[in-house]
Amino acid sequence: MSTTPSPRRRRRWLLLLPALVVVGIAVVVGWWLVRDDAPAEVSLEDAVSQVSTTQPAAPVTTQAPVTTPAPGAAPEGLDGAWTVDTSVGEFSYTDSTGTFVGFRVREELAGIGEIDAVGRTPEVSGSLTIDGTTVVEAEIVADLAALTTDDSRRDNKVRGALGTDQYPTASFRLTEPIEFGTAAAEGVGVATQATGELTIRDVTRTVQLPLEAQLVDDVVVVVGSLRIEFTDYGVTVPSAPIVLSADDFGDVELQLFFRRS
Repeated sequence: MSTTPSPRRRRRWLLLLPALVVVGIAVVVGWWLVRDDAPAEVSLEDAVSQVSTTQPAAPVTTQAPVTTPAPGAAPEGLDGAWTVDTSVGEFSYTDSTGTFVGFRVREELAGIGEIDAVGRTPEVSGSLTIDGTTVVEAEIVADLAALTTDDSRRDNKVRGALGTDQYPTASFRLTEPIEFGTAAAEGVGVATQATGELTIRDVTRTVQLPLEAQLVDDVVVVVGSLRIEFTDYGVTVPSAPIVLSADDFGDVELQLFFRRS
């Protein structure tokens, strides 16, 4: 028996062929646009490298050294007022080498799988005051209306979820001192926690923000990441047809450079 397709069947396949090609191209393009190429998580080593090419990130100590300075003998390396410096490095979605605050959320896309959705803003201001080796005051303010993701459509959805028209900024204010220890004034990396008030959408909650910091030349480098529940701040994760699911929690990330005021 002959298996040669009939002329009618051949015509049907010929008519379907352009549509199949278009679908195939759409799948490839869709994968290219939303593949998981999110920027890496914040890293003290990477941040330090933006300030000095000769001084690597020092080994991080998780406890402040037991030696403390004598009264009136505070190390000049840390003591004083410091202000966020946005001139260090450069900012882009894929390569944020300067100051930024942002978020990281895990989501699952149809036909793609799980990816990290990341948004960042370089519009950050703030200051900290160090008395000897103790941070006694600190406040950071981020402009959420300047958040940038991998796609302008996602930008709009994220800003809408955060209500940036009404609540354009988020902030963190230190409420308890942080002791860096005398070794920090000599360029030793420090891992600690900052207790303070995080405000998003005009909702303020007390949090403990894990931080790593290091003095490099005349710059205090700070990175940190804090997991939060979005509903705690009245934020509903935005949706889209391609998004099968998204975590209702995520990480607030920051990378900051401070210079003496």
